[in-house]
Amino acid sequence: MKFKGVKARAQEKIEEVARELELTPEQLADRLVPDFGLGPEGGLTLDYGSRRFVVGFDEQLRPYVNDGRGRRLKALPRPGVKDDDEPAHAAYKRFAALKKDVRAAAGDQIRRLESAMVARRRWTAAEFQILFVAHPLLWHIARRLVWLSEDGGKVTAFRVAEDRTFADAGDVVLTLPESASIGIAHPLDLGEELAAWVEVFADYEILQPFPQLGRPVDTLTDEEARGGRLHRFEGLTVPFGKVLGLERRGWRRGEPLDGGVECWISRETPGGLHIVISLDPGIQAGHVQMLPEQRLEHVWLGAQPGDYDPDRVGPYAFGELDPVTASEILTDLTELAESAV
Repeated sequence: MKFKGVKARAQEKIEEVARELELTPEQLADRLVPDFGLGPEGGLTLDYGSRRFVVGFDEQLRPYVNDGRGRRLKALPRPGVKDDDEPAHAAYKRFAALKKDVRAAAGDQIRRLESAMVARRRWTAAEFQILFVAHPLLWHIARRLVWLSEDGGKVTAFRVAEDRTFADAGDVVLTLPESASIGIAHPLDLGEELAAWVEVFADYEILQPFPQLGRPVDTLTDEEARGGRLHRFEGLTVPFGKVLGLERRGWRRGEPLDGGVECWISRETPGGLHIVISLDPGIQAGHVQMLPEQRLEHVWLGAQPGDYDPDRVGPYAFGELDPVTASEILTDLTELAESAV
């Protein structure tokens, strides 16, 4: 919703329910993904009586229809005179409702898993099997990603095959240890195997729900790793819309101060620190277009977001961040810098 107050209250209720269930909000979200009445195989059969159609999903969770011979159709045909009237029209309406319902959820689920990759979330092997491999909807995303199995210091990259078995980059079938923790691989996790995985996905013509194997990576300079500021991005003036666009990547605007102006935008790291961008003149809450250009005054690492204070910067260095977090932050800021006016 566009109303911040309603969103904040909804978030409070989610956190309240999660606490009662002794789950994190993210763990609760894992368990609340609807299956939309899909079958265990992740599809749906639409029975017109004289004809049958099978529903599948692409990499963006957009539903599509195959005819009885496996050919993908541009659209589900309307019931005809040779079809059984009542079941055919019921099936047609169900597909229309399915498209609407899944469209409302698909973007959130894809963004949620991309955020999980960046935040280094991990699941137990049992959770992974239940929440992703066996889930009728999310398995369509799961099979289009490279995953990591971490167990006893051994890290193995794998994918979920069409038959729901697991295979490595050489297409060797794997069995996940029950004690393994499972996460979504970042390109930096794959090292020299990255090229092999790119080839596997190309050979199988697997399209990904979000940039993973082709994701840009970046590294801090030695000077940046030792310090708490990213000077290369400071002093740039960018359109306000580009600043707001960071919210889709996990950044949060600051609390409105005097005059309702939000003077910073920040992103929390997995270790609990915050990357903060001080903005001048700041974003006018409720009238974001009023101040169309924003100068990036300071880009710094601190214990909490707020107005820039040199005393907050001193104890922290960007080198404390893990390489994946550092790469993601630099990618965000580089894209923002490319819009400088």
